[in-house]
Amino acid sequence: MSGKIYNISIAGCSKVAHLHAKAIANIPNARLSGVWNRTFEKANDFAIQFKTRAYKDVSAMVKENNTDLVIVCTAHPFHKQPAIEAALAGANVLVEKPLASDLSDCDEMINVCRANKVKLGVISQRRWYEPVQRVKSAIIDGKIGKPVLGVITMLGWRDRAYYDSDSWRGTWENEGGGVLVNQSPHQLDILLWYMGEIDEVYGIWRNLNHPYIEVDDTAVAIVKFKSGAIGNILVSNSQKPGLFGKVHIHGENGASAGVQTDGGAMFIAGRSAIAEPPVNDLWTIPGEENLLNQWIAEDTRIFNSFDPTIRYMQLQIEDFLYSLESGNDPAVTGIDGRRTVELFTAIYRSSRDNMPVKFPL
Repeated sequence: MSGKIYNISIAGCSKVAHLHAKAIANIPNARLSGVWNRTFEKANDFAIQFKTRAYKDVSAMVKENNTDLVIVCTAHPFHKQPAIEAALAGANVLVEKPLASDLSDCDEMINVCRANKVKLGVISQRRWYEPVQRVKSAIIDGKIGKPVLGVITMLGWRDRAYYDSDSWRGTWENEGGGVLVNQSPHQLDILLWYMGEIDEVYGIWRNLNHPYIEVDDTAVAIVKFKSGAIGNILVSNSQKPGLFGKVHIHGENGASAGVQTDGGAMFIAGRSAIAEPPVNDLWTIPGEENLLNQWIAEDTRIFNSFDPTIRYMQLQIEDFLYSLESGNDPAVTGIDGRRTVELFTAIYRSSRDNMPVKFPL
């Protein structure tokens, strides 16, 4: 590293913004240089808490404190404005998941960042989980042959108190969707990272047991990948008390590798801790079947050595800063973020029209 100290500003004082501020504090070559929020009073409170400066304007924040990176933490439908304002002012942009709730917003952010020669990334810190990386390495190393079947199963629970905790939750206008938009993007991103580009999706969403919200609490989809592989997605917020999130990949040689990214009650930023460490819960690669217990012990020790709500976010921010120094792309780009939005958009469209949706959208 060059020894440069990177100025990072935050746009949006949501609960997850507090985690980002704590992650930045742990990075030796970074400092929290400013914060913006649509409500200045909230930004000022945040600034006092984290010993930085509050701003009324994103562009002014970038220019006055020489911001290198703006991390956008507003509600999903409102990512575009601060992201574009930051890029136009010359800052790189890292957006909380999902990149947006609308594909056109994704495209605008991507195009503006490209035109202004700044980098765009999206938060998907679960990619840095050790068992998630282990599955990716097994695929790259050819241990399962060509991936031919990818499966997401995410069964969780959100109660009324959760939806009442923020006024934007549970509405199409202010959240942009339900379980597909809010809880499942991490697993959708990992599936796409493992399996590659999509050719076609058929999906259905429903609201099974949350009559006080407008959006989906459950969705199911069948996926055809361009490689010829197939996939299945089941995500839901309708199972008490909240069970698990899993991504399993099955290869053409009959071997399988999987990860449970979330276990126990599902994590809620700013309200709960991560209940269980992520682990490889499926591994039938010849000669490695007996390594599961060892890996689970190792990964649990690592996971419990840090605050995991901050550590993996910190690793992704550090990766983004390294990309600024190296000139390479960050590990999770704006294009990657768009792929996730394209996938859940296709499921919504397929459910609306009761027919498969071809890619690209």
